[in-house]
Amino acid sequence: MSDRWTCDVCGFVHSGDAPPAACPVCGVERELFSAMEAVAVQPAPEAGGSWRCSVCGYVHSGDAPPSSCPVCSVDASLFDAEGGEEAAPAGDGEGEILVIVGAGVAGTTAAQSARRTAPGLRIVLVSAEPGLPYYRLNLTRLLAGEVGESELEMCGRDWLDEHGIEWMQGEVTTVDRASRTLDLRDGSQLQYDRLILACGSHPFVPPLPGVDLGGVHTLRTLADARRILDRARPGRRCVCIGGGLLGLESAGALAGRGLSVGVLEGYGWLLPRQLAEPAGRMLQHELEEMGVAVYNEARAREIVGEGDVTGVVLEDGRELAADLVVIATGVRPNSHLARRCDLPVQSGVIVDERMATVDPAVFAAGDVAEHAGRVYGIWPASFSQGEVAGINAAGGTAAFPGMPPANSLKVLRTDIYSIGEVQPGDASYRVLEERNQESYVRLVVRDGVLVGANVLGRPELANPLRDAVESGAQLATRPELSGLLPSLLGS
Repeated sequence: MSDRWTCDVCGFVHSGDAPPAACPVCGVERELFSAMEAVAVQPAPEAGGSWRCSVCGYVHSGDAPPSSCPVCSVDASLFDAEGGEEAAPAGDGEGEILVIVGAGVAGTTAAQSARRTAPGLRIVLVSAEPGLPYYRLNLTRLLAGEVGESELEMCGRDWLDEHGIEWMQGEVTTVDRASRTLDLRDGSQLQYDRLILACGSHPFVPPLPGVDLGGVHTLRTLADARRILDRARPGRRCVCIGGGLLGLESAGALAGRGLSVGVLEGYGWLLPRQLAEPAGRMLQHELEEMGVAVYNEARAREIVGEGDVTGVVLEDGRELAADLVVIATGVRPNSHLARRCDLPVQSGVIVDERMATVDPAVFAAGDVAEHAGRVYGIWPASFSQGEVAGINAAGGTAAFPGMPPANSLKVLRTDIYSIGEVQPGDASYRVLEERNQESYVRLVVRDGVLVGANVLGRPELANPLRDAVESGAQLATRPELSGLLPSLLGS
């Protein structure tokens, strides 16, 4: 009997004897949860040694260096044998301190898995935000009025007490790896034996004139959502700069509150990284039916107003009136702590399959971590990385094997799922498409293996398609997909 269940739409993982009545992140019913046979956590390989790339700092575990660095691609000759002291197994953790910086999904999952691994370990969870951990992905549902603030809670005080996890609100400003201490902005210090950086990410704000005007906001925290809602009154005009997942979810949510909303997308169709053009066009039609105006190949040049925003000027000279602007132009890892203490950082903090950095006492997970050259920025990866980091920081053995990128939309009326390679790289790929008024399915196949998929309007396909992509197995060995998509895969 499974004790873990994953949402087929958004990837949320629920622990318990049965799936929840509804997904706390995307709101779908329990029928769209599947038993989780295995979390994306594998036993770590026996390490005969470790090797550090002299160019980027990536650490490889094994008897020999890899043939080439998976991060920067240099060859084996540029790897050096690591002679650093390995972190000692924690046993039950009695008398040792694990500090986790960041209380999002990666940090809270790390705390829980560390507690399971080492019952006697002292665990301190530090959050820069006030209040207890909450589902950040639910902020757009809060904008839409689908949930209240009380329903954002990820884990309460009772959960923390039950798991013996100390909660601290404060901002860590410095990591001293030599003395294994953390300095906090209020002047206090924390000692650690092991440290997990789960600091998350921050919104990227482009250097546009006018970004500091009143009514110009990003959406990353509960405080951000409150400020947006203060201005989100029916009849007001909103421009969302950025047609990515967050921008579209925010636009759909605010349009549902009666605002006149426009979205600026710099590409020729919506979500070009996740969706093929037909799917992007269908999504745009759905948005326009909701009253959202979509401006393709449109880029902001300036935000204008005196004190408060009154409009957004585009590069082609057009001006869109606005009482509210939401900037949703991506995020950047909060890697400043790692940089200041000389941990290798590229896009994120570089970690190996154990989520370990070059310092055996320091781990990283979630949006701040870069594994095999990739910063995922998605819920399932943050969950799995947090679990792996927590197990290893507590003296256990686990590895993160990587996963295909997957995304879903949860505020708009159409369920959208995207995974893997959705654009054929060359003539060796085969594209299979099925489209009607309610749904669209696109499968990308190479050498008989499903390598990517787009799905609109058929959420029941998310889980089997994810399994097929992640397995790397021949489609011929997966008859369940033929049953679900007979017109595409039937004999």
